[in-house]
Amino acid sequence: MADTLGLFTSIGLSEQKAKETLKNEALSGSLKEAINQAQRACGSSGVDKAMGTLLYNLASRLKDTKRLTFLCDCIAQCKICSELQLTAALEFVKSHPQDPINQKEFEEACGIGVVITPEQIEEAVEKVIKKHKEQLLKERYHFNMGLLMGEARSALKWADGKVIKNEVDMQVLHLLGPKTEADLEKKSKPPKAKAAENETKVKKADVAVNGEVTPGEGKSLMEQLRGAALKFHKPGENYKTEGYVVTPNTMNLLKKHLEFTGGQIRTRFPPEPNGILHIGHAKAINFNFGYAKANNGICFLRYDDTNPEKEEEKYFTGIRDMVEWLGYKPYAVTHASDNFQELYDLAVDLVRRGHAYVCHQKGEELKGHNAPPSPWRDRPIEESLVLFERMKKGLFSEGEATLRMKMVMEDGKMDPVAYRIKYTPHHRTGDEWCIYPTYDYTHCLCDSIENITHSLCTKEFQARRSSYFWLCNALDVYCPVQWEYGRLNLTYTVVSKRKIIKLVETGVVRDWDDPRLFTLTALRRRGFPPEAINNFCARVGVTVSQTTTEPHLLESCVRDVLNESAPRAMAVLEPLKVTITNLPESSKSDVRVPDFPGNEAKGSHVVAFTRTIFIEQSDFREVMEKGYKRLTPEQPVGLRHAGSVISVQKVIKDAQGKVVELEVSCCSSETAEKPKAFIHWVSEPLLCEVRLYERLFLHKHPEDPSEVPNGFLSDINPNSMHTNTSALVDISVKGAKVFDKFQFERVGYFSLDPDSTADKLVFNRTVTLKEDPGKI
Repeated sequence: MADTLGLFTSIGLSEQKAKETLKNEALSGSLKEAINQAQRACGSSGVDKAMGTLLYNLASRLKDTKRLTFLCDCIAQCKICSELQLTAALEFVKSHPQDPINQKEFEEACGIGVVITPEQIEEAVEKVIKKHKEQLLKERYHFNMGLLMGEARSALKWADGKVIKNEVDMQVLHLLGPKTEADLEKKSKPPKAKAAENETKVKKADVAVNGEVTPGEGKSLMEQLRGAALKFHKPGENYKTEGYVVTPNTMNLLKKHLEFTGGQIRTRFPPEPNGILHIGHAKAINFNFGYAKANNGICFLRYDDTNPEKEEEKYFTGIRDMVEWLGYKPYAVTHASDNFQELYDLAVDLVRRGHAYVCHQKGEELKGHNAPPSPWRDRPIEESLVLFERMKKGLFSEGEATLRMKMVMEDGKMDPVAYRIKYTPHHRTGDEWCIYPTYDYTHCLCDSIENITHSLCTKEFQARRSSYFWLCNALDVYCPVQWEYGRLNLTYTVVSKRKIIKLVETGVVRDWDDPRLFTLTALRRRGFPPEAINNFCARVGVTVSQTTTEPHLLESCVRDVLNESAPRAMAVLEPLKVTITNLPESSKSDVRVPDFPGNEAKGSHVVAFTRTIFIEQSDFREVMEKGYKRLTPEQPVGLRHAGSVISVQKVIKDAQGKVVELEVSCCSSETAEKPKAFIHWVSEPLLCEVRLYERLFLHKHPEDPSEVPNGFLSDINPNSMHTNTSALVDISVKGAKVFDKFQFERVGYFSLDPDSTADKLVFNRTVTLKEDPGKI
């Protein structure tokens, strides 16, 4: 240890830096090897501090250690003399993974042998300053000097940055002279222009559709992705990705891949057809389809149908319906089962290559790096081939034999299963197969078969990345790149298929599309527009960290869309009868109500105004309270759109003392004193049912035992749904179709439920209005 510490300090590292390096076994090993190699190449001249800095940076940044000797020699021979050249060299070897390295191309790419004279630097800086002379004289030392540096460095790629800066400083001083007091004053920032009110409203209305959004306050999915997506490899440049394994045949396979795809981005959304999609899948759909769309690529919808016991037709159709509802059209709909024969043939090849064996150990997992290996791991290849054929022919019982791959996954799982026996008819292939491939075996090979360029999956699959690369390379087939991102989680909900089934079986919810759930079918039924869900995914963005988001952000996206797309109507959820005594019995007039008050050009509808109207019970109080602005015996109130103000004449109660009717007088709002508030109302309305929803669970994290010790089923909110069967709505909604959406003025946004009949409409409240629904 002391010898290594001395070796590290001998190249200029401080003692503290050297000790920190020793704690990192991989880095210290690479650095030690780099120093020894450089000393061999240098001979008696040794390694000075400048060379030592380059060697340290090389050891800490180089991923492909087989290039260490080559690059150390370049540093020791003073071919690579600067950090800029080292960066170029690292990029070159990353882009050229196969031997031998073309020495001429390497030296040109790294500026080896290029000499920049002081005269060249002086001349280049003179040109840059001449270009900006007028602005420099005007702004003096407040001018952005970084601009001068940037342009000079662009003209002299391999020049020393410090030398360029000194030349820039000197020539600027010569032009402007020493700094004055005015030059030393801090430059004031111009005041920000206040956005016009209508411009702000337009920005709030921006929504993302298919991963795109109009310019404004919100950002598109691809803009949100930009940080992660910038790291993505270009098609055919898979080898530039960290951790990607390069084999002697990699470049040839990539060449064939490019010939087939033409350099096109190809992604896939690969759901398992054993349940309904939820809000987390919406993020995956937007990411896969959105990334492909934004890059003029294609995206497959590929069903991972390798588990026949849990797959049903309704899940296949339901998944495709939801993908298309969100606005995406798959390039092709494929199935893992399309490739069952090819996957089997590849498995036989894997056994022949000595990378797989038939195992009789019960259970699918061999846990831990230190767990004893399967006693059948070293059985002869021919024996495994015979046994695997017997598995295919159905000569073993379920669980009696599996095919395992000879590898250890990143999470310590040893020899993952490639094939298991299941005597269950498959949804598409019937009884043709009794052995089925696992996800660990199937996924990367289907990606390879479909020539996927970017295999995008959630963070929990990171432990499978090494097995993904291993299997493709073990079979010597094209290997795509797996990229992981954090999955989307929402508070106050569960999305596990098993737990949703429990909710259905126990009667907590009616089915997978119960509007209190966060499955996509449930959100559609509740009235969430697909554009709002896409916009929500865009706002959440894509990061590698897991994100847990509050539902109110999703609801905000819903309001933004519905505010622009849901026509207004008037509805009274808890009606109170009002008789206008100073109107004749037969009085009836038409009142025109704009569908969108902010833009009356978008249309309107007519409602009747008669002697009898209905208002919300909460819009009347018999006893006046401070701050209450609506109807009381002492306080008139206006009627929206009617141009009328009503005043209470008489309060009529039933035997229990409950107010059941008001008698009022009415006058024109033009002649009356302006009321403190205007309320909504209905006349000659339709009877309808409304369903009001609250959170299904009482706690933020119903699956967390520390928050909910007795399990998620004990955390149900008893008031998660309130049904009102006597609500009244104006006649304008009569021809509505299922899932049509409205804003019931002052009440909230509502959507027509599939339970509706010709005799009675049923509305789900999608979300409340932005204002606090309890506001008086």
